[in-house]
Amino acid sequence: MSGAFDPLHHDSIRRATAARLGKLGLSAAKIKTLKLLAREIQSTRLNLDALGDQDADEAHQTLTALHGVGPWTADVYLLFCLGHSDAWPAGDLALQDAIRLGLGLDFRPTTKDMTALAEIWRPFRGAAAHLWWAYYRAAGRSAV
Repeated sequence: MSGAFDPLHHDSIRRATAARLGKLGLSAAKIKTLKLLAREIQSTRLNLDALGDQDADEAHQTLTALHGVGPWTADVYLLFCLGHSDAWPAGDLALQDAIRLGLGLDFRPTTKDMTALAEIWRPFRGAAAHLWWAYYRAAGRSAV
């Protein structure tokens, strides 16, 4: 998408037609979410840079309050785009399976289980997530 909008800026997305965005392979739901995000950023109701300085749970809630932004998307954005040290994508299947393998659990932990398990790693749950993903890759396992 960044190649189609160079430079990638919220004003470009806000002004783009749904047809143009659709030609990039975006679904109607994703277009609606992108347009909403662009409007929120334009109006300064959403400051993406400030999210990195917020508490991870607060930043997560800010993002998931927006229509079309789910928990996994919010946490992965915080972790990979903002480098938030405490973002914890508890719903990530590979992360869940890595925890199952690494802790010798008989079941893949649920999102709720993952949230509780990760409390010991606060305020560095993001670093823990990276380590668990590396373990998962090294173990050569599938999340299914």
